[in-house]
Amino acid sequence: MSTEPWLREPQADIIAELQPVASMYIAAVEELNAVTKGLTHEQVWTSVGGAASIGFHLLHLAGATDRLLTYANAKPLTEQQFADLAMERNTTEHQWPLEELLARLNVVFVNAMNQLKTISAEQLSEPRTLGRARIPTTMRALVFHSGEHAARHTGQVTTTARIVRQMT
Repeated sequence: MSTEPWLREPQADIIAELQPVASMYIAAVEELNAVTKGLTHEQVWTSVGGAASIGFHLLHLAGATDRLLTYANAKPLTEQQFADLAMERNTTEHQWPLEELLARLNVVFVNAMNQLKTISAEQLSEPRTLGRARIPTTMRALVFHSGEHAARHTGQVTTTARIVRQMT
């Protein structure tokens, strides 16, 4: 068994304050790629007990991470990001293969790790806003929430994967 990301060497070029977020991103990518291995298309898109499907979690996690880090950069969402958000809400029509979902997720997390490398300790307390309502927050809050959000959805995928495997 490999060492968990938070117990590994610090990630190069990422400030100490953001090492926990980097570890959350790495853990999410590793675990999501591992726990979804071998799932069928039906298993990926099965909703168990009214809970969201694995496909939804993967799609949402990629989109939400991208959006949170856009806000952390003090930029507005693009039309494509708004289109992706609308698509997340309608997964009955948009059921991509697992490989495409994981590829998208992996790209988002590579970009997220690269973004962490550009953030200085001084920037963390800079004011930011979230969403169309422009809710006041900080860069630190947005970046840390993106890591926490990744961990939460990874846990949901892990649990759902165990359940759908036992159903078939």
